[in-house]
Amino acid sequence: MFQIKNFTDNNDVRVLETRGAFTVVEYLRDLSVSPSSAQTAYYCNEMNVRKRQVICDLSKAAVTLQAGAMQWTAGNVNATTGLKGVGDLFGKAVRGKVTGESAIKPEYTGDGILVTEPTYRYILLEDLNDWNGSIVLDDGLFLASEASVKHKAVMRSNFSSAVAGGEGLFNLGLTGAGIVCLESNSPREELIEITMQNDVVKIDGNMAIAWSGSLEFTVERSGKTLLGSAASGEGLVNVYRGTGKILLAPVAR
Repeated sequence: MFQIKNFTDNNDVRVLETRGAFTVVEYLRDLSVSPSSAQTAYYCNEMNVRKRQVICDLSKAAVTLQAGAMQWTAGNVNATTGLKGVGDLFGKAVRGKVTGESAIKPEYTGDGILVTEPTYRYILLEDLNDWNGSIVLDDGLFLASEASVKHKAVMRSNFSSAVAGGEGLFNLGLTGAGIVCLESNSPREELIEITMQNDVVKIDGNMAIAWSGSLEFTVERSGKTLLGSAASGEGLVNVYRGTGKILLAPVAR
């Protein structure tokens, strides 16, 4: 049995959101400052640059975490590799290599709590049911997921998407049912959500941070001809086709 004081009940800490096993907290002010850093801390607070952490309640669900993201745990918490054999190890190693993510993401089980390292990025909690069971992430967005969520490498629809689109050839895809925890450079209040029904979206730049796994992603000329693309001044654009949705940041990462 454990008891935690001066954490979520601290007047300087507020709960932003709770979904599934995850609770996002934010520090309203950075109190651990010195005279030399006080001015920076003041303006950070004014511009909503604040530390945030995720509390994982393992009694609600086992959690898969980005490697190195755990700060502390309390209670009955067990860390495993989440590997299910040699074949699973090989598959995860290959997926990690092509997506740029850590090959082995630890899985935490038990009935205690786990708290992630503080971050100044914005935390997004997404339910895969809202994405029809499949989401593809931009590089570096994954922080954690409930262990029921499956991870896979998603390849671009064509090789030009990697060469010309400012993207890698593979992205991390999450499928199944459960809550996923993402780290975004933009707050949810600024993210644009586009829902598509057998339609097309073209984006000039690497601004889509997440999109439905059902969408086809390619890189194409903005015009039908090279001359048309040159006249538009856009050149190549990222193109998403099909039925699903996209989360779009207001500025390129």
